[in-house]
Amino acid sequence: MEDNKTLVKLAKDIYKNKFQHDKFSKSDATEALRQHFIELNGGSTKLDYKSFRRNGVAMFEILEEILQNTVLEGLPDDNFFENFVEYKNLALGDQNSFYVPDRTMLVISEIADGTQSLRRQRLDVGTNISITTSWKGIKIYEHLSRLLSGRVDFNEMLEALDKAFRLKINDDVYTAFTGAFTSLPAGFTDSGSFDEEDLLDVIEHVEAATGKSAMIAGTRKALRKVTTAIIADAAKDDMYKMGYYGNFNGTPMMRIKQVHTVGTYNFKLSENDLYIVSVDAKPVKFVTEGEMRIISGDALANQDLTQDYFAATRYGTGIVITDLYGRYQISD
Repeated sequence: MEDNKTLVKLAKDIYKNKFQHDKFSKSDATEALRQHFIELNGGSTKLDYKSFRRNGVAMFEILEEILQNTVLEGLPDDNFFENFVEYKNLALGDQNSFYVPDRTMLVISEIADGTQSLRRQRLDVGTNISITTSWKGIKIYEHLSRLLSGRVDFNEMLEALDKAFRLKINDDVYTAFTGAFTSLPAGFTDSGSFDEEDLLDVIEHVEAATGKSAMIAGTRKALRKVTTAIIADAAKDDMYKMGYYGNFNGTPMMRIKQVHTVGTYNFKLSENDLYIVSVDAKPVKFVTEGEMRIISGDALANQDLTQDYFAATRYGTGIVITDLYGRYQISD
């Protein structure tokens, strides 16, 4: 068991570029990892159905733990996820429950001296909402085969898996985020050619409804469409360094990095939409449940009788609305 922990730590350090050792280089450590998996595979550099039946449990238990500590260790380190996504990991003891406060609006009335004759108002308690999770996975037979044969190193295999899972997570999270702006009350949404006053109106509505300061979020191209009549030297510097103004009439602007829709090279996010939210809003809820799993497929289902292996994890995304948001769509 202690050897397994050492192996997992070694793989994690290599992948996170934190490997330091007086006697071994990073390439030596990477080769040591490969040789260890070959030993777990019965000394063979080939993956097949028989080797999986004999050695699969020991090999994949370690691989599952490595993947959990590398590929799926938290959310991407990105401003968008930091500002708009609340993350819970049920394996770490978090509860799959998000509290939504009651939206009842209390109205203060004027009363005459010596009277308590007011319409009684009830402040309801909030509700708790859980996020539905499901398995997401990718076939890794070819990755493992290339690793054992020496055609790809461990880091390359993890990077390939990491990229695939990140694309899927990004796609799900951004879909949830944009869905929060589909049904907005009058005044909280506007569209047309850019007009400074119209954008200010949406911002004012959001701040009046929430009692909080607002921020503007969007892709770089969307933020570039925001102009102002008064351009300070600092704003010009922002435009030079970032490609858009960092503030609009006192309201900060934050770039959301553009991504591709999974399986295509089409942009996922609109280049015309500006999202106006309160600065501490985290409408997207992201929940991971349990640990990474290696699941074997049915070899008889493949014409070449090769064994499929799936690296899979269980997670879910959803939207929990606690504040009113705004959207401003700029037509070209």
